[in-house]
Amino acid sequence: MEKANFVDFIRVFCHSGKGGAGNVHFARTKYNAQAGVDGGDGGRGAHIILRGNAQLWTLLHLRYHKNILAEDGQKGGKSNMTGRDGKDIIIEVPLGTVAYDEETGEQEAEVLEHGQEVVWLRGGRGGLGNAHFATPTNQVPDYAQPGEPGIEGWKYLELKVLADVGLVGFPNAGKSTLLSAVSAARPKIADYAFTTLTPQLGIVPYRDDKSFCMADLPGIIEGAAEGKGLGHRFLRHIERNSVLLFMIPADCPDHSAQFYILLKELEEFNPELLDKTIILAISKSDMLDEELETEIANTLPEGIPHYFISSATGKGITELKDALWRALNESNA
Repeated sequence: MEKANFVDFIRVFCHSGKGGAGNVHFARTKYNAQAGVDGGDGGRGAHIILRGNAQLWTLLHLRYHKNILAEDGQKGGKSNMTGRDGKDIIIEVPLGTVAYDEETGEQEAEVLEHGQEVVWLRGGRGGLGNAHFATPTNQVPDYAQPGEPGIEGWKYLELKVLADVGLVGFPNAGKSTLLSAVSAARPKIADYAFTTLTPQLGIVPYRDDKSFCMADLPGIIEGAAEGKGLGHRFLRHIERNSVLLFMIPADCPDHSAQFYILLKELEEFNPELLDKTIILAISKSDMLDEELETEIANTLPEGIPHYFISSATGKGITELKDALWRALNESNA
């Protein structure tokens, strides 16, 4: 059910509304059959609008909306009456949703805040009625403007998870176990690779009723930047995280090599990811004694703060949370 319920990519055909045509009309009154021109303007075509909703965490509700067709504006009326605007279509999306044009790959909209409304595709403007074209030398123009066409094309929506801390590591590095230990989230935990297929979010309580959001992301493998494993579907989610927590299990044969493999995959996908604050956690450390911890610590990369933790016993968890909180405050500042 996990895979079926989490949808982070939707492809749709969109068409914003066409503007209504201006009206060609000649006024007639009881005492004047040639009272002048009074053709009204056409109404605006409907916009397609994206609205942020903090209660949504997936694009599942849009899965079967393959066509989003907005209403056209109405034609202008007589007596200078403007036609009715098309009714805008508002699409509720989770925070972190980005909209792209499929043909050009250009980013067209981004929603990051609850209640934020972004006009994704604008409706066409209504045409001017013939009343606008009357001049002293042409007092009865018999023409008006047509409405502008709407915008159409194949688009796609992509969800990038919004979280303060993103867990990065190979499969079975203990990411899900850590999330379940420090938050109320209950991700699936099992002793095989790719237990986590979709991002899992948890709110981590901190001192003085403070908290921060942590994301358990699907495990990375070497070659993920080229699309191997879950590839880009995993990597794009960490673009939103302020702090990256690299997790390497204590029983790994070469902790430094595994760290640099993870770092390389992030760099190949997006070099800007390396500008984020990185903290290293050696998980499953309850199996280590002080001598082994010292030996491992000497092999770890310099300049990267590291912590030996155990989600099973709680070892080092408080110190890790303190470090994450400090890093989040520094990155926000």
